[in-house]
Amino acid sequence: MSANEDLEEASNNMMMYCAACGIAGADDIKLKKCTACKSVRYCGVKCQKEHRPKHKKECKKRAAELRDEILFKQPECGDLGDCPICCIPLSIDAQKSILMACCCKMVCVGCNIANQKREVQESMENKCPFCRHPAPYNEKEVKINLMRRIEVNDPAAMRQMGQYCYYEGDHRGAFEYFSKGAELGNAGAHYLLASLYDKGEGVKKDEKKEVFHLEQAAIGGNPFARNNLANFETLNGRDDRAVKHCIIAAKLGHDDALESLKNVYGKGHISKEDFAAALRGHQAAVNATKSPAREAAEAFYQRQEKQQS
Repeated sequence: MSANEDLEEASNNMMMYCAACGIAGADDIKLKKCTACKSVRYCGVKCQKEHRPKHKKECKKRAAELRDEILFKQPECGDLGDCPICCIPLSIDAQKSILMACCCKMVCVGCNIANQKREVQESMENKCPFCRHPAPYNEKEVKINLMRRIEVNDPAAMRQMGQYCYYEGDHRGAFEYFSKGAELGNAGAHYLLASLYDKGEGVKKDEKKEVFHLEQAAIGGNPFARNNLANFETLNGRDDRAVKHCIIAAKLGHDDALESLKNVYGKGHISKEDFAAALRGHQAAVNATKSPAREAAEAFYQRQEKQQS
């Protein structure tokens, strides 16, 4: 039997017995995992407390390893996901999609402009391209629609309302909405909440909480949070972790992360293979968001800008 097999067998045996008293798990004795490291079990709270001084150091080490396994796993897609109409991945560029306040679905500009053109051509009422709810006439109606979504615990609506509060100067209100959205798992809300902890707006400055929410946002697929974590790790001299964050962000289509990788590649801090994979991943992520309808929408906006200038 190899050394690895011996370690695996020993680990499995440890999970069958209480780490403190050694009693075996049975039908009448339910062993519970250590919630932090998941590597040992206890028959009760008393044994867990008694074993804590011996287990503390190893527990912290293993918990950190487990956290990093989750943190540095490449997300399948960005936190915005796909447009619910064309089912093509949404761009990370905020200008290329719009949140519908009525249903809180993020729709790409291609589908939104295509819907508006059809409504004009057929003299139809302006409605949401996804749920067909009548479009709001003003900001007041937008907020009414958002509040309806908030009442049914829609995290996207909470994030959006938090942004309204922030831009109106109500930082405490923004903090409360972002917190609620983050509790429901919205990566964007985690990212915005981290920003408040960084600036001390609406809440006391707290670097640990800032990093925690950046990590939660990054795990959820937010490339901007991932890039911020890379900057944080660079400032703290942990270049290897910074490079990992940049690779993941670049593969989600983040341009600044890719530029950072170009710089560290010149310094020899990233291998040729990893850099090439990041380049390919970035291009694939950008290409995946393209469509004829989106290109037509961008051309439409460009013509509007020329007419207004």
